[in-house]
Amino acid sequence: MRKILTFFITVFFVVSAQGASLINDTETEKFLTDLIAPLAQAANVPDGRMKVHIINSDDFNAFVMGGEDIYVYTGLLTQIKSPSALQAVIAHEMGHTIGGHMAQMSSRMEAELRRAMLIQALGVGLMVAGGNPSLGAGVVAGSSGVAQQSMLAFTRDEERIADDMGLKLLVSAKLDPDGFVQVLEQMGEMTSVLESKVNPNRINHPLTSERLNNVKAQIKKLDSEYVASNAPTKRQQEEFKLVQAKLIGYLDSPDRVAALFPNSDKSDAAVYARAIARMQAGKLEDARIGVQSLISDNPDNPYFYELLGDIDYQLGRYDDSIDAYEKSLSLQESAPQIETALALVLTERNKPNDKERAIELCKRSLLVQPAPLTYWVLARAYDDGRADWARAEYYHMIGDKKNATKYARLARKRLPSGSPEYTKSGDLVK
Repeated sequence: MRKILTFFITVFFVVSAQGASLINDTETEKFLTDLIAPLAQAANVPDGRMKVHIINSDDFNAFVMGGEDIYVYTGLLTQIKSPSALQAVIAHEMGHTIGGHMAQMSSRMEAELRRAMLIQALGVGLMVAGGNPSLGAGVVAGSSGVAQQSMLAFTRDEERIADDMGLKLLVSAKLDPDGFVQVLEQMGEMTSVLESKVNPNRINHPLTSERLNNVKAQIKKLDSEYVASNAPTKRQQEEFKLVQAKLIGYLDSPDRVAALFPNSDKSDAAVYARAIARMQAGKLEDARIGVQSLISDNPDNPYFYELLGDIDYQLGRYDDSIDAYEKSLSLQESAPQIETALALVLTERNKPNDKERAIELCKRSLLVQPAPLTYWVLARAYDDGRADWARAEYYHMIGDKKNATKYARLARKRLPSGSPEYTKSGDLVK
């Protein structure tokens, strides 16, 4: 059973969302939430409303939906060169939202599609009327190109505006505007060869060189007395390095980890990445030694204890794993993923009162961040009809309607009528 559960107990709880894998990780989410807090405040987003989502993808990208949901790709997190540059990316994406570009884009797309359909109708009419068939076919073939060109011009304009608005947002938040320069210079290094070979009118972004020049010009106009008083602190700089190391340790190959963090590198970030990579490779004792050295130097870092809990669980040291997770939770206010991990190990150890503690942890976690894994663990902890209800919720969250309905019906057969779980099960069979 431990082999099966090891897949779930790793720090990353992965769920599928519209074909993409979303990663839940307390350390990364808390770092990002803290980093973007000045931007949220400057954009008048109420406290606690801005939510961070991490997409497991190598793309150097991010986007904002609904003004309050920020999606950041792991490829961006692992490759970007500084937290200030990361803030600039988020500011740019928020610039789209502030400018209402998402709604405008939807409206513009609808209008262009309508236009394309009218042109296509004209082409069909020419053919049906017995006119020149090749003329009609040419109109049909060209209609999508007309709409595409118009949309590309539209998105290029919006990207320029988003840069300007993002820069203004950075300044309003008292952040470092040079973060924009850093990220555009990095993008230039990544795209300069490709951009030199493309028609600038055939891409949906302005050329990176154009964007960089524009941003530099805007920065020159800033008040000479401007001070970036909210620029990333030394603590945030260190947290940034640890988050990058963690993601690389989990997501990249052992060879890449070794290349980026050789044994000669004694920094906390390097030791962290190597320990995670070794755990992933099954070298658990070596990984444990690395984590213990981190804890010795950083006794108040909750995420090092979290990693120790992961390793000890895989070693079958349930008591030690539970102690490590409990210590991790004692060092931070809210950590739904770690609460779920602890609950899972408690259900596996199954000493007296372990399941009761697991249920308490799962309930607390679900109040903050409902997740499929938490319901799965809750089902293991319950010994009655509530287990069927928890399984139904689990299958509902992963999009398995058949099994969600199956277990919801089983729950309603076993649960007292009128109980909360009985009522919730009823919602799942409608």
